[in-house]
Amino acid sequence: MCDLVARTGRHQQRYEAGCRLVAGCIPYRYRQSIECTSDSDEKIVEVLMINSTSGPGLLFPKGGWENDETVEAAAVREAIEEAGVKGELKDLLGHYDFKSKTHQDEFCPEGLCKAAMFALFVREELESWPEQSIRQRSWLTIPEAVESCRHPWMRDALVHGFLNWHAEKSEEAFD
Repeated sequence: MCDLVARTGRHQQRYEAGCRLVAGCIPYRYRQSIECTSDSDEKIVEVLMINSTSGPGLLFPKGGWENDETVEAAAVREAIEEAGVKGELKDLLGHYDFKSKTHQDEFCPEGLCKAAMFALFVREELESWPEQSIRQRSWLTIPEAVESCRHPWMRDALVHGFLNWHAEKSEEAFD
């Protein structure tokens, strides 16, 4: 049984210029390469994706940014609620516009959304989490994640946001 409870409802949602504001993250970790020799210490980047509850394909954790929290806190909360992971929230990867078919309401009849996506270095996978009865987690390599990603905007966040950010951070480590 999970002690945490997922937030529900729209009464606390943030909106800006007719768009619902959303926060999310791309959870990631490193694993040793199987083909690793003693000369190299190659690490493979894996990202965590979850199943969609409304159709095929995989997603990154994301959800509504609420009035009583920062965008960073919302991204961390969504990672816990939807994917059952905790970790170190890193940099903002970018803002991504999309249209939601399932979240049209009186404040946003068009279903327009703007997502702030962050990188999240995973330090802990919870054994139980609020949405575990409806979500399955999958650790994927970047090519697998690109192939499995349900939404083009999330694929863009992965390829142009996360990969560019990660390459930049990797270069800084060697400077």
